[in-house]
Amino acid sequence: MEIEKYKEFAKEKLGFEFNDINLLVLALTHRSYVNEHKSVHEHNERLEFLGDAVLELVSSDFLYRNYEYPEGVMTALRAALVRTESIGDAGKELGYEPLVRLSKGEKQGSERAHDSILADCFEAVIGAIYLDQGYDAAKEFIGKHILVKIDTILEEESWRDPKSYVQELAQKNDGLTPVYRTLKEEGPDHDKTFTVGIYVGDKLMGTGTGHSKQEAQTEAAKEGVKKYRKAANSK
Repeated sequence: MEIEKYKEFAKEKLGFEFNDINLLVLALTHRSYVNEHKSVHEHNERLEFLGDAVLELVSSDFLYRNYEYPEGVMTALRAALVRTESIGDAGKELGYEPLVRLSKGEKQGSERAHDSILADCFEAVIGAIYLDQGYDAAKEFIGKHILVKIDTILEEESWRDPKSYVQELAQKNDGLTPVYRTLKEEGPDHDKTFTVGIYVGDKLMGTGTGHSKQEAQTEAAKEGVKKYRKAANSK
């Protein structure tokens, strides 16, 4: 029976049994599934809304109690903790992807779309845990799967805006301002992929791809930051 898969997941991966297992099923039900299955009347967006608020509160409380950075840095640290990539990765680590209820069309979607759906489901799962088990259980879940990443974020300084940071590093190390050049454009107009390179002088410091030039520039900047940090650490 399908419901048993959700019960087994909760017990093995979450470490407890839901009082109402239907909350977990709902947390992993995408809007597209409801559109395709007329017998299902609710999707996970309301739970996602709730879970997002709980995640932000728990993260804010954790940062406030453990760090004394200025407000702007705290805001950036929180954003790094709860960004789509972070919570999407946490969802992949939990392994609930096979339990996510999607339409046939959505199952064939891009990797980027799937990552976004997994992230949304993670927030919805937080909402479900909060309703079923209470605040402390939701807080423990967030601590185990999200807040543990803070040391890496601080060490790699990934909370900083990559484009601003790489410019700062380039000016400090080379006395130059980085320039972005579009290296490649692929795909139809409605779904283009851009590849951008970041150059400091005539040196290619990194490349990035994205569905907009801005996104590709950000990814290239991240590579540039890594290269500067690696060079600094090898000295």
